[in-house]
Amino acid sequence: MIVETLLIGLVLALLWAEITDISPGGIIVPGYFALYLDRPLRAAATLAVALLTLAIYRFLARHLILFGRRRFVLMILVGAVLSQAWLLALPRLFDAPLELRVIGWVIPGILASSLARQKVLPTLASLAAVATMTFAVVRLVALL
Repeated sequence: MIVETLLIGLVLALLWAEITDISPGGIIVPGYFALYLDRPLRAAATLAVALLTLAIYRFLARHLILFGRRRFVLMILVGAVLSQAWLLALPRLFDAPLELRVIGWVIPGILASSLARQKVLPTLASLAAVATMTFAVVRLVALL
């Protein structure tokens, strides 16, 4: 059901963005969040890394010229580095780190990029709504 979840997430995210004019954290992000909605610590870890990526971007943007592709690539790279650092540091901090892992290494950067373009609260609310809708639709389809 992974492929189906991602495809349903893509369709719902696209519809949401077209109707509300608010991106739910990127077109692919809600589908990935829906995959892990039953493991909220993974979603929380991903959100924490995305917010830290956004903070690092805002600091660097004061000193560097970051627009367009450069901004997006920086967000992806910072998100990936922080995701890997999180993965390496976690076993040293906690006994059972598996639930606190970040979802992928690209997802935090995509989410951070969307958070930088829009306001944080509407983006996160949209992400929560679309991920929940995706989760519900996938569960409904699985019952049929």
